[in-house]
Amino acid sequence: MKILGVIPARYASSRLPGKPLADILGKPMVWWVYQAAKQSPLLDDLVVATDDERILSVCKEYGMNAVMTRADHDTPTSRIQEVSCLIQADLYLQIMGDEPLIDPKAFELILPKELPDDPYYVAGVTNRMEHPADVIDFSNQKVVCNARREILLISRSPIPYPKGTADFEYEKITGIQLFSKKALDFYAATPKSALEKAEENDLMRFIENGHTVHAVLSPYKTVSVDTPKDVDIVCDILKKRNGSDQ
Repeated sequence: MKILGVIPARYASSRLPGKPLADILGKPMVWWVYQAAKQSPLLDDLVVATDDERILSVCKEYGMNAVMTRADHDTPTSRIQEVSCLIQADLYLQIMGDEPLIDPKAFELILPKELPDDPYYVAGVTNRMEHPADVIDFSNQKVVCNARREILLISRSPIPYPKGTADFEYEKITGIQLFSKKALDFYAATPKSALEKAEENDLMRFIENGHTVHAVLSPYKTVSVDTPKDVDIVCDILKKRNGSDQ
């Protein structure tokens, strides 16, 4: 079983253009993601999938394996599907390029020891949210699962609504997601679903069309970088980790 780690890294970003190249303590953000991911012994290979020559050039400068993909992808899953046509693997692990604090220990939770029986296998790592403000933040995509930890719905709204009780542990989907080759090909061949359009979440295309998406709860938290303020937060955390005031 071959597992390929893929870091989608597009240049365009409405709130932070050139986001993968954002400076974090003297290194581009994508470098931090790559360095963390390559520590995992579970990945057979690792590649950055970009749509921009500037990102490709930086990857080469820092010795990171990278491939150029089309510029018209509107989702990370679509970009990873193109990579699956270029590089053969049994499973493709999405590692978002805007989460520089990613912990490779989370990979151990989502990566199976054997190839799953389901040829359309899809899974995503989730984190519990600890603060009410996080639950109402639309950038956090909340998940509701059944008893088998299969995702029923993903929404930017607070779901479930706490009408009867507030005693509920809310979870959000993270940037670590796993796909089989057939799942990626299904995604590419299937029109965008109604809920996916509304919520802007790739995984809803599978759920709406009857495919199981497994939720894997992880204690390893990260910070998604979407704004310059997020860059400052990540820099402060890394300084504390390294015991540095640089």
